[in-house]
Amino acid sequence: MRSRLFRRRSAVVTLMVLGVVAGLTVPADAGPAHDTIQASGSSWSANAVNQWVADVKASGLRVSFTSTGSAQGRKDFAAAVTDFAVSDIGYQGADPKTGEADTSNRPYAYLPIVGGGTAFPYKILVGGKPVTNLRLSGLTLAKIFTGAITNWNDVAITADNNGRKLPSKPIIPVVHSEGAGSTAQFTRYLATMFPSIWSAYNKNPSFTEYYPHSGSITAVYGSDGVMNYISSKSGDGTIGYDEYSYPLGLGYPVAKIKNQAGYFVLPDQYNDAVALTQAKINMDKNSKDYLLQTLDKVYTYSDPRTYPLSSYSYAVIPTAADDRRMTTAKRQTLADFLFYSVCGGQAAIGATGYSSLPLNLVKASFEQIAKLKQADPKVDLTSQSPSNCNNPTFDRAHPERNHLAEIAPQPAACDKQGAGPCGAGGNSGGSGGSTTGSTQTPGGGTTGGTTSGGGSAGSGSGSGTGSGGTGAIKGQAAAKINPDTGQLVSGTSTDGSTGTTDVAASPTDLAAYTRAVSSSPFAVLAVGLLLLALVTPPLLTRRLARAKGTK
Repeated sequence: MRSRLFRRRSAVVTLMVLGVVAGLTVPADAGPAHDTIQASGSSWSANAVNQWVADVKASGLRVSFTSTGSAQGRKDFAAAVTDFAVSDIGYQGADPKTGEADTSNRPYAYLPIVGGGTAFPYKILVGGKPVTNLRLSGLTLAKIFTGAITNWNDVAITADNNGRKLPSKPIIPVVHSEGAGSTAQFTRYLATMFPSIWSAYNKNPSFTEYYPHSGSITAVYGSDGVMNYISSKSGDGTIGYDEYSYPLGLGYPVAKIKNQAGYFVLPDQYNDAVALTQAKINMDKNSKDYLLQTLDKVYTYSDPRTYPLSSYSYAVIPTAADDRRMTTAKRQTLADFLFYSVCGGQAAIGATGYSSLPLNLVKASFEQIAKLKQADPKVDLTSQSPSNCNNPTFDRAHPERNHLAEIAPQPAACDKQGAGPCGAGGNSGGSGGSTTGSTQTPGGGTTGGTTSGGGSAGSGSGSGTGSGGTGAIKGQAAAKINPDTGQLVSGTSTDGSTGTTDVAASPTDLAAYTRAVSSSPFAVLAVGLLLLALVTPPLLTRRLARAKGTK
């Protein structure tokens, strides 16, 4: 069964790679000249941005991006140290907490580039084995990161996990030491949803990019630093926050967060897409905050698929005709890079932990890119149109709809408050289907760690009962698989219940598989598969020709 799953995942990755290449229509060898551009900023967005930088390099575009944190990225842009910035929030005038200046006299525009979810990776070892199915409500999360809950056996954590109690172990919250957009997104959520708790801890009711350090909190620099600390040998008991791509890339579990509908959900591309349908975007073109987001309705959206800490990240681009850093060649490179980022570059980011932009924001991004041509009429934008924009949120028949949000699967019944948790119980079982994290394969039940069940492998059917501890889910029969998500959308289990649940090729499983193949899963594997797709047909042709010549 595992070999069949790997073949399916390899095929999926191959198609994504080919789709990315097909969407890359950068006229690097003809038409306007290009020049190297430099940027700095958000580590929340860095995995997506760095992938785009690598993608366009093959077409002759040279983009240098340094992950310094959103606050530093905006400072670098304002000081004209860089050509553009990447930030998860806009200029604030001053940081609400520290009062540190946050302005730019350099004319600019915001341009949405990627969606995603701020996740909460953790490391809790029980008997030397990691817990992988932790659930947390927003209230519990708030109390953990403000020092009101300090031990993993706290009654609130036990209640979130439906009575499953963790052993006594100190909680070590890990936060960013730099001015980080992920800190801003998280603290904005705390300030909005739990104002009294946050205000008492922060000594200020507002959000901040600079997380206040006190008690057992550990502060480290950057997204990589957060994950390196959590995954270290001394990381037992830690929990941090970062964009989902970071723990996903390392195969680390993240807490399922309870939404307004009472379901504990992950920050995958589908749950983020559903949540972000409720983001209020500033559509006043005369506002300095044009296209920036307000997320209050995202936090409280009642759709069961909502991941409540979903948000967008932005490029900050120069718009003045006399900008001292910019030339026609640089503006052309920036325009082509941004077009790829919001179109072809969106095609493969779902599997890496991000969520693609919807059509309305892509169109708005085009309008912002057009400001580069307004500053310099020599910039060529003739090939930039939604009609040649390869973005998975687009439904060609109904372009006004968000395809990702529409196909998003419903959460499993065991993710409901008062049920589950999914995969509750032991870390091992018999043979059959296997699971990683909280994802169920066709043959058995879900579990933390790796659990097996006794069902037969196949395309989502299995008659065995998953073993490996209490709470295991029975295998599904008469299953129907969603071809877009690879997940079970309907079916009847052997105990007569109906519903939906994850099956087969989850993003977590895909990441684990690519790590086994290569130490650079999102680049080297993609290149290898692309080479295989390009080289295999000519080889087969030559073999067939030789075979005909010997007859």
